[in-house]
Amino acid sequence: MPDPQRNALFLDAGAASVQRCARCGAVTPELDAAAECARCGGLLEIVHATPDAHGAALLALFGLRSGMKPTSEPSGVWRYRELVMPSAKEPVSHPEGNTPLLARRTIQAFAGSASLLLKHEGQNPTGSFKDRGMTVAVTQAKRIGARAVACASTGNTSASLAAYAAHAGIPALVFVPRGQIALGKLAQSLAYGARTLLVDGDFDACLRLARDASRELGVYLVNSINPWRVEGQKTIVFEMLQQLGYDAPDWIALPAGNLGNTSAFGKALREAFALGLITRVPRLLAVQAAGAAPFASSFAKHFSTHEPVHAETLATAIKIGDPASWDRAVRAITETNGVVTSASDAEILDAKAVIDASGVGCEPASAASVAGVRQLRDRGVIGEHERVVAVLTGHVLKDPGIIQYYHQEMEPRPARANRPVEIGASLTEVERVLKSATSDGWGDLAKSDE
Repeated sequence: MPDPQRNALFLDAGAASVQRCARCGAVTPELDAAAECARCGGLLEIVHATPDAHGAALLALFGLRSGMKPTSEPSGVWRYRELVMPSAKEPVSHPEGNTPLLARRTIQAFAGSASLLLKHEGQNPTGSFKDRGMTVAVTQAKRIGARAVACASTGNTSASLAAYAAHAGIPALVFVPRGQIALGKLAQSLAYGARTLLVDGDFDACLRLARDASRELGVYLVNSINPWRVEGQKTIVFEMLQQLGYDAPDWIALPAGNLGNTSAFGKALREAFALGLITRVPRLLAVQAAGAAPFASSFAKHFSTHEPVHAETLATAIKIGDPASWDRAVRAITETNGVVTSASDAEILDAKAVIDASGVGCEPASAASVAGVRQLRDRGVIGEHERVVAVLTGHVLKDPGIIQYYHQEMEPRPARANRPVEIGASLTEVERVLKSATSDGWGDLAKSDE
């Protein structure tokens, strides 16, 4: 079907939402189950009707649904339904969203950004931002009568899908790379009842298999290539802007793996600006792990290359060598005058140790956003007085193994390692430990005992 509004950001008021190919412009109805364009194989994007309200009126509507009022919407995703899935009648919701913006002086000092705020998506129901996209994707699966839902995952997607599929009563298949998924995430998939398939291969092999299952076996694919996932993940930005009184920050920093969030953030900012919710567009900072950084390498060459890599990083949530949402993410970075960089595992773990020790905590990949902010502050790309929001994508308990490794096993011993101290069963020993306390925390007692 040709699209009479191929380049339109919104359709005419009252029109039904459609799925539009970002490559060739072909359009399919919103209830079509295909994960990719039937004509050219390109990724799909959702186009909604222009909301009845714009600007201040739309802000007032979102505000009416916030907080603890009779008119409140408990979900921080479905509060923005006009920009997510306007026709949804019975969303599959925990609810999700409503995650905080946090300020911690120790993290601000580490990053060199005095106004740095943290949007902690690890406080979603299954412990990651994935819940925002999954509530929408599984709602769509239920609407189309899917026989089963499936995803490839490094862990967080599978945990989220398993929970939402259980809530909806739909069988779930998750494809995960054997031996490359954190214990906390694997445990969630098993506990929530998904059929978990341990694949001989990396994430990219898992995604190829999941895509084949979608095409040949009729299961509904809910990876971030699913356009409805993107719609849900846009609400990270919508909620952040609402929390800031729609006074947009100068920068939004986020970890970058499969590039679904980078794509979603770009689309959210595009729509927010067009609807008059904000008067200026923040710059995006997408941060990859250095061992899984094809997008950062391409950015350094003005996006003239697209070369997959063999991914190797301790930040398993972004251990992806061939990101699926590449083209959409290029558009997001280009339109926001954004930056893509990479951080080494050492930089990521150092940032994580600071975030954890502040009492906030996050999984390793989350800390890439703060590591990236520190890097760009050191390079002078982010100004001293510019306002920055860094997104933390997952909960600290998602990967307990890396915490144990960093604090107890890693050699040489990291400067911020908090090694346990063995003591005898006496008050004298406890007093000795107390005397090691400093104004910044505990002294080097554990190190001196080695």
